[in-house]
Amino acid sequence: MSKISVSNLTFCYEGSFENIFEQVSFSIDTDWKLGFIGRNGKGKTTFLNLLLGKYEYQGSIQASVAFDYFPYRVKEAYLTACLSDFLDELAPGCEEWRVIMELDKMKMDAELLYRPFGTLSHGERTRAFLAVLFSRENYFLLIDEPTNHLDQASREIVKEYLRQKKGFLLVSHDRDLLDACVDHILVLNRVTIEVQKGNFSSWWENKERKDAFQMAENEKHRKEIGKLKKAAERTRDWADKNERTKIGYDPVKEHDRGNGTRPYIGAKTKKMQSRVKQLEERIGREIEEKEGLLQDIENPADLKIMPEKHHKDILVRAEKYSFGYGERILLKDFDFTLQQGERVLLRGANGCGKSSLIKAVLRANEPEEEIFPADSEGSMILQGGQKAETAAFWESGLLRTASGLRISYIDQDTSFLRGTLGDYCEKKGLDESLFKAILRQLDLERTRLGGRMEEFSEGQKKKVLIASSLLQRAHLYIWDEPLNYIDVFSRIQIEDLLLRYQPTMLFVEHDIRFQEKIATRVVELGQ
Repeated sequence: MSKISVSNLTFCYEGSFENIFEQVSFSIDTDWKLGFIGRNGKGKTTFLNLLLGKYEYQGSIQASVAFDYFPYRVKEAYLTACLSDFLDELAPGCEEWRVIMELDKMKMDAELLYRPFGTLSHGERTRAFLAVLFSRENYFLLIDEPTNHLDQASREIVKEYLRQKKGFLLVSHDRDLLDACVDHILVLNRVTIEVQKGNFSSWWENKERKDAFQMAENEKHRKEIGKLKKAAERTRDWADKNERTKIGYDPVKEHDRGNGTRPYIGAKTKKMQSRVKQLEERIGREIEEKEGLLQDIENPADLKIMPEKHHKDILVRAEKYSFGYGERILLKDFDFTLQQGERVLLRGANGCGKSSLIKAVLRANEPEEEIFPADSEGSMILQGGQKAETAAFWESGLLRTASGLRISYIDQDTSFLRGTLGDYCEKKGLDESLFKAILRQLDLERTRLGGRMEEFSEGQKKKVLIASSLLQRAHLYIWDEPLNYIDVFSRIQIEDLLLRYQPTMLFVEHDIRFQEKIATRVVELGQ
């Protein structure tokens, strides 16, 4: 067991006016199972890159171990080769027999190493890379969001696998995964950084208690400052009024005033002014104690959504509906109705057709619009390595939507987001000022509002799509994996929104906590 010590770390990107980290100091153990959380854009991936030595920085990072990072970068040449062929290039010194042992722990056959890498599903690639990562010795492992795009079964396997490991830093927004796999939490708060023993739930419980205490202390200081200010104002008024009586007096009313009265009044005024100064110093101390109390409190704004009521009760109907690609059948004789007020979760393994069904519903509602189906992994690989978008898509049976149905849609893909937010609003016909206000409520930094979306983190891009959907008036909200890369605090904020407004929804999401809170009905695909 050894320490990784960070001391007075300061870093900012070239051309940026704000530091990502400023005079940051903390230490962690290399035996820990460390969860790493924070708002989107706060610098989690940046910190991993600093550990890997990719950027220059001020301060020091001292460690007696080497670092390895997940996910590995996949070169174009890897897609046609087998994992065993480029294993040494991926992780120098990695022994194949160790990788096979780790694959077995994740319920995967060793033959995966000898299949063309391009034919592996996203879940298979994730588990293969984790097996390579943990087969190396004397490394502290940096694991960056391993469960994005994984179906529930794959998530459970990865969760159980990581539960048995140690010596890693896990960046994740999946509360269920963090609770199961970590024993310490490293948190990038709004201003400070803290390290705490426990999992996400224990940290969150402690945070709620701490926030409540600090808000109570803040209110106590605020009231005390108000009282002191009033006392100081009264004393200052008395002093000023008293000082004015030093010169000039009415001999009739003040016939007993002698030559010693003026020095007496001056001494009394001086004493009052001294008291004013003491009160002002005490006010300063109270303000100083008050400052910093609320700096790390998460106080998310209440979001709004504008669901509309449709004149029909059933919004989507499928009868004996089937579809597939080429010779592969993804959905067969599917019967389904989506009623107004329901929030229906589509659940199933990667590649079972969840996203394809969503695209089919969109196409049925807008027949003139060209919408290409794809599975939850992007371009699906069929048997023989043929890509879905090059295979002939077919459908049969009935799939209808209610007439005049307005749908607000969030795609799981963010690669099309380019240009400025103003360009995006113009293309979508959105009110730019209102759109940016919603992004601010989702905690997108003010400095990002004028930037280009290509420079956004994946979580920030997702927030662009969520803000766009919230701004649209719709009868039905179709969200395809909306929470990928979205930070924990925003997830809770979105959950509260949906439970408050209860819009009609058809959605795909693998976050089990989100599923449990939001879904009123679950439809299993691929059974």
